[in-house]
Amino acid sequence: MGETLVGLGAALLAAGILARLGRHIGLPTIPLFMLAGIVFGPHTPGLEFFDDPAELELLATVGLVFLLFYLGLEFSIGDLIGGGRKLVTVGAIYIALNVGAGIILGFALGWGDREAFVIAGAVGISSSAIVTKLLVELRRLANPETRVILGIIVVEDVFLALYLAILSPILGEVSGIGSVVWSIGRAFLFLLVLAVVARKGAALVGRLITTDDDELLTIAFVGLAIIVAGIAEEVRVSAAIGAFMVGLVLAESASRERIERLVLPLRDTFAAIFFFTFGLTIDPGDVWSVAGPIAIAVTMSLVLNAVAGLLTARMYRFSPRAAANIGSTVLARGEFALILAALAASAGVDARVGPFIAGYVLILALGAPILAANARTLARFIPRRWTLPEQST
Repeated sequence: MGETLVGLGAALLAAGILARLGRHIGLPTIPLFMLAGIVFGPHTPGLEFFDDPAELELLATVGLVFLLFYLGLEFSIGDLIGGGRKLVTVGAIYIALNVGAGIILGFALGWGDREAFVIAGAVGISSSAIVTKLLVELRRLANPETRVILGIIVVEDVFLALYLAILSPILGEVSGIGSVVWSIGRAFLFLLVLAVVARKGAALVGRLITTDDDELLTIAFVGLAIIVAGIAEEVRVSAAIGAFMVGLVLAESASRERIERLVLPLRDTFAAIFFFTFGLTIDPGDVWSVAGPIAIAVTMSLVLNAVAGLLTARMYRFSPRAAANIGSTVLARGEFALILAALAASAGVDARVGPFIAGYVLILALGAPILAANARTLARFIPRRWTLPEQST
């Protein structure tokens, strides 16, 4: 136990020091937390704080829960529903572009049918954790395009639940059409229940956990967020979307502002552990054998996300800067791709899939925050007429 505590403390300290140094030259903290995991992980020479990322798996998951819970607090279910059909359309366009291209790439690589569907999911779905952290860190929660970015993430998470359910029989984990239908149905049912609670029962939930004592309030909302995230995992919906929906529920409560204040230090500390743990999983030496496919996938994602950002901005008549914000923010890949890599490894797929996903995710997880932080510069290369067409007279 003592060794684990020393390693955890050293990990947080190293991540904090690297992030502080990066701040001086304008770098976001996310890639630096991950860089700390790579440098002090089992795949690089020198100090090794942890030799198995699984040792931090629970704490990393809690970090993901707090990240999405906080984002849910910043919005209301009414705001999301208010986006209506247009918001769903934008999310569907994003998924169609990225997952569709991912399937084409997967089959073009010729590694196998199962491998193609794993690759499609890995390159097609954004990282909820990184996107959330970027919106908070870059102080863009109040931007008009942020609600659209959030909508894309929510639509992706719903799609994610379906994709995992469909992928299970492909990888051999679930057999029979009945099992597939049940897997998809229970995921939808769980999301529907949470949406109804967020819309109709928020006041009741708020009264159940609200207290004048900050300590007891913290215990209550942390417990609620974690238990719902755990139930989400059990029904094959991501823990992230479960935590997000709890945040939406409590966003309507009278204690919203107090909860936001109390959860901040928890969010920041456990998020650092999440990204550090992500770095621990990366073996830089394994990616060279698949450097070509990684380069193709990264280039494809850069182009498609730029196109998606422009299309979204045009639909909502946003500025070029908003288009750059959307395209660069949703570019990040992370936790879902790693989940797919783990599922693929346990299913015995082609050994090249793991290093491919690791290299692809590493580049975009490091590059997307930097691009997002410099979206103002990127926007200068976007003609205004591409996003704000002149109205006919």
